[in-house]
Amino acid sequence: MPQVNSDILRWARETAGLTREDAARKLAIADTKTAMAVERLRAMEDGECPPTRALLSRMAKQYHRPLVAFYLSEPPRRANWGRDFRAPSTDRSARDEAVLDALVRNVQARQGLLRSAMLDDEDDLAPLRFLGSATTDTPVTRVVADIGDTLGFQPVEFRTASNPDEAFRLLRSHAEQAGIVVLLLGNLGSYHTDLGVEVFRGFALVDDFAPFVVVNPKDSAGARSFTLLHELAHLWLSEPGVSAGNPTDPVEVYCNKVASSFLLPHNELAALRTADAGDVEAWARTITDFARSRNVSSSMVAYRLHRDGAIDRETWLALQGLFRSRWLAARKRERQLLAERDSGPAYGVLVRHSLGSRLIDLTFRLEASGSLTATKVGKVLGVNPRNAHTILSAG
Repeated sequence: MPQVNSDILRWARETAGLTREDAARKLAIADTKTAMAVERLRAMEDGECPPTRALLSRMAKQYHRPLVAFYLSEPPRRANWGRDFRAPSTDRSARDEAVLDALVRNVQARQGLLRSAMLDDEDDLAPLRFLGSATTDTPVTRVVADIGDTLGFQPVEFRTASNPDEAFRLLRSHAEQAGIVVLLLGNLGSYHTDLGVEVFRGFALVDDFAPFVVVNPKDSAGARSFTLLHELAHLWLSEPGVSAGNPTDPVEVYCNKVASSFLLPHNELAALRTADAGDVEAWARTITDFARSRNVSSSMVAYRLHRDGAIDRETWLALQGLFRSRWLAARKRERQLLAERDSGPAYGVLVRHSLGSRLIDLTFRLEASGSLTATKVGKVLGVNPRNAHTILSAG
């Protein structure tokens, strides 16, 4: 009879984003005359006593892990993300990295199920022609133009949207119509596993038939548009991987150039100047007004100004810090307003927003054709199969 690995118990709890106290409560571990619930869980994680089969089943559910994972000889190695393009950071904990790894694995599994069903459904399915159609030697302007043509969406349409949220919605919709699944995911289905943008902003999973892009919804709408375009550039390069921060990797620099050039052509940026090139506050006011009028993030405008030599590195970093602090304050206000409301959007609406129309519509079409079972529909969508059609009706 295989034995439960106590190291896996600790790893599974930590990667689920739970403290020992939270886990003991969620697992309904009771106090006894000789030990508190938290101490009982600690003893299991230290290998002093094994969990019961019933408790192990609850752990699998609460930790978002298959039951078989608890019998592994050691915690799984990191998923094959492609390349880790993120800049080095001290803001990412081991727990964050483990949750991100679980998230990438989860999306990869869903992508694999979808790909298999698509191939079963259509014998002569053609690969998407834009994948791997560029290299970092390809002129940025050519890739920008090809993305616009492939998506049927030009920068002028983005800038004339009513607000940054609407601009992102339009960009995402056109990417989905081009055959790309675009997910808004920043956790494993619980706020306990929330990952901030310092952990990842987005990642791209390349596939000839079912390419996936994941964008962290914790970012502002303007920044999400930049991330989506950045990850689209990864697909054009056929360079899967995880992105965050201000990297120096040539691939990341190239993808940043593609995204920023799509959102903000050079000729529009050339006229943006202030009287005092070293006045951070003056630059902040000018950039904020300029960015707001074009549905882009202020941080991206500052990045472009620095890249084009209009501001020095010190000014750019100061602006970056200022814009981030403003964004964090705005997010805090939004959370407070949401907390004061009696109710939020319905479950189906929230999940549909997270999954996007491409994944939902394709999944249900494949179910209707018999290429996906109801159980696999739930797995592809990341929901309980019984709730799957609630999502469809929410549209």
